[in-house]
Amino acid sequence: MIRAITTAVFTGLLLLLPAQAPAQSPDRALVFAAASLTDTLEEIGALYGRESGKSVRFSFAASMTLARQIELSTGADIFISADTESMDYLDQRGRIVKATRGDLLGNRLVLIAPAGSNVTLAMGPRMKILDALAGGRLAMANIDSVPAGRYGKAALTALGVWDGLASRLAQGEDVRSALSYVARGEAPLGIVYATDARVEPRVRVVATFPENTHPPVVYPAALTSEARPDAAPFLAYLRGPQARAVFERAGFTVITR
Repeated sequence: MIRAITTAVFTGLLLLLPAQAPAQSPDRALVFAAASLTDTLEEIGALYGRESGKSVRFSFAASMTLARQIELSTGADIFISADTESMDYLDQRGRIVKATRGDLLGNRLVLIAPAGSNVTLAMGPRMKILDALAGGRLAMANIDSVPAGRYGKAALTALGVWDGLASRLAQGEDVRSALSYVARGEAPLGIVYATDARVEPRVRVVATFPENTHPPVVYPAALTSEARPDAAPFLAYLRGPQARAVFERAGFTVITR
């Protein structure tokens, strides 16, 4: 049985444990990024290393978790969140360089099922998602603290089905946790980003949520207020043609500044 991770427990653990980042290295920029960017950024980082001779390190987690770690600790050079709220959180606390902030990517929100499942569901108002769950739970990222969870709740609310689902959730600490619940067959349905579904062969997309049912899925990026000189070239690289090709191949929408 999957146990839902409540906001109280999640936040409590975050505050009780010291914020930790990978050991600092003077010649390697450290990027804190949303978990949904894991595969793509690691590929781009490797490409950048081959082209520039400089390596980049990454720390992936839920966006607000990372934002709070940046607020309370040192070491991160670049922050890429999966929502504007987490970036605003650091902006309001003077922890990013405002002039470097810009929206980098867009994404879509999808409903997924295990690859071998035969469940079908027509996306729309009052959709029969409870019937499709067949007594199981809906896997989502934490609806209070994780962007994908908040987007998912907004979409389900707009479609008029949230009230019946609120007690039927399997919440994960980030969107990749929700993805894994469905991939392992522990949940019959889940809500993740379209790019997450593309990298996991054990799931399939059942339907895509209409964009007007939730806030736009946007990934802003910025240098932190303590960023080292090696960080700016990599942030610029993320906005260049080589990175763009990788992002688009992964299914992201690249936002032009």
